[in-house]
Amino acid sequence: MAKTSPKLTRCKIRLGKDLNWWVVETNDKINWDIDGLSVIDPKQASHLLDTLDGLREYGFDESILEKAFIPFSIDSKDSKNDVKIVRTDDSVFDADDQQLFLLPDLLDDERSGYAEFLDHITKLQVKMLNDTFQFEKDVAIEDLEEEIRDNYSNDYMEGRAIHVFREVMDILEYVPAGYSLDDEDDESSRADDSEENYDIDDLPEEEENIEEDDTMHWDEEESEDEYEDTPYEDNIDFDEE
Repeated sequence: MAKTSPKLTRCKIRLGKDLNWWVVETNDKINWDIDGLSVIDPKQASHLLDTLDGLREYGFDESILEKAFIPFSIDSKDSKNDVKIVRTDDSVFDADDQQLFLLPDLLDDERSGYAEFLDHITKLQVKMLNDTFQFEKDVAIEDLEEEIRDNYSNDYMEGRAIHVFREVMDILEYVPAGYSLDDEDDESSRADDSEENYDIDDLPEEEENIEEDDTMHWDEEESEDEYEDTPYEDNIDFDEE
């Protein structure tokens, strides 16, 4: 477990209109802000790990990935695309086999494990690009970051949150205009993989015999105002626990 977030043990997530999973509740409301907080589902995690394999020869550090995400497994689910997930000691690298959800560890903001991970893969992606292509001028980290920020400008202006999977994959799949790392078949396959998101029926059955403690109780009172500005289904009811 990430040592920076010991109190966070349970989350409730919801499948949004964008077919991505977003956090709507945590058991640690003091330290965790759920506004725009998202999780990577098992299929996305598998694709992410496969893509990261291409950066190993450029110095990819597995420990940085482990610190960047907190693994969760299924606790319970219902028919309204709401799922409760519980923290697990499994490795991030077991996400596909164990059907884990990965929550970015953002507790320390700019100094968080997730921020370190983004910096790490950005540097490696730039290194890989400059080693692969004969550019007239080497790609700089600032070039990648600026182009991605420009791509997000409309989302920022309209108050839309950037899902964590998109944020990571935009770095790992960045190539300057006019260049390509893959042939057309590979690009088509990658696009199909990245667009495969979980429907509620795709999820594995909840774990059994989970022992609860005082940190794993859900608040009885829930305010509808918490979800007014979130990118989820507008007409989804959130049942009382």
